[in-house]
Amino acid sequence: MEEHTIVLIVGAGPAGLGTAACLAQFSIPYVIMEREDCSASLWRNRAYDRLKLHLAKEFCELPHMSYPADAPTYIPKDQFVKYLDSYMEQFDIQPKYNTDIKSCTYDEGKECWISLACDAATSRVVRYKSKFLVVASGENSAANIPVIPGLHDFAGEAIHSSLYKSGTAYSGKNALVVGCGNSGMEIAYDLSTHGANTSIVVRSQVHVMTKEIIRLGMTLVQHTPVNAVDDLLLRMSKFLFGDLSKHGIVRPETGPLLLKEQTGRSAVIDVGTVGLIKKGTIEVLGNISKINGNVVEFEDKKESSFDVIVFATGYKSMANTWLKNGESMLNNDGLPKKEFPNHWKGANGLYCAGLARRGLAGIAIDAKNIANDILSSYDMHRCETN
Repeated sequence: MEEHTIVLIVGAGPAGLGTAACLAQFSIPYVIMEREDCSASLWRNRAYDRLKLHLAKEFCELPHMSYPADAPTYIPKDQFVKYLDSYMEQFDIQPKYNTDIKSCTYDEGKECWISLACDAATSRVVRYKSKFLVVASGENSAANIPVIPGLHDFAGEAIHSSLYKSGTAYSGKNALVVGCGNSGMEIAYDLSTHGANTSIVVRSQVHVMTKEIIRLGMTLVQHTPVNAVDDLLLRMSKFLFGDLSKHGIVRPETGPLLLKEQTGRSAVIDVGTVGLIKKGTIEVLGNISKINGNVVEFEDKKESSFDVIVFATGYKSMANTWLKNGESMLNNDGLPKKEFPNHWKGANGLYCAGLARRGLAGIAIDAKNIANDILSSYDMHRCETN
């Protein structure tokens, strides 16, 4: 079976939905497909219960639709999902769910993308021909767990943060969180406040901020040089948190906003974890060297036993497993070769949305750029065929 469309969008997370909405504004035909049985499955099914958007709502809107006037400044997970549902209704976005993309190849002769997708319900493979292809499958499409000697034989429970919901089930247990990003720090706090004996592996340097400091910085940087804003944010952070290096948390030399701009690495928004670390309620540990039974050995030769390990070690893109002609746009890790803001366009009508590690604000920029670029080519194509 073969279907034709102007644009094929792979992925119905926020990036795919934002792109679809922007295309709809220009009345450009598209098909959006999603391997899961719902849109934004990461938010619906793989996010812990207490999650809120870490940035203020004005930095987390998709194109052409604001949050309701009475929405809180920091949107809870469930309310964000409702926003996405309203967004889909507003722009009449109807993804083809349970549709797993198998391959996308550019046909030089026909000057189009040939994509094969499998319908999970019928096991039928559908062949799509499209002028344009948008990779919106996300940088968070597959859980990333580091290779650690002995992990497969760990005697306790080892899970990725995508499977973590609440610390309720771990009261009284010895819990280790691996990873000190926003998810790792918040999960450690959640475990500790639910009565788990909690430790966290801090493997890299990290900035710790409050949500108010980051909101101020993101507002100021629109009118003030980033170095000056970073200097102010660092002074405020040091005043609030003091010297965290003695607690095992070392700040990077590059300021928080510039670091985000250059590498995509975000500052940690503290939800109370730092206070528990300072009290000694949460213990900071170094890198793991190996695991033996339920005993974890660290690189400094310290050993501790744990009942559960939560890997808050991020995700990875899987685009390279199905995109066969993406060399113009993606590297070997399935992420853009070019730096933001020039990362979103490849050759032969190939685009990516939501792969630049710039959060929802970056997704909105990508979606608008892609739709505008497709519009210019689409209008030219229509003129040539009329």
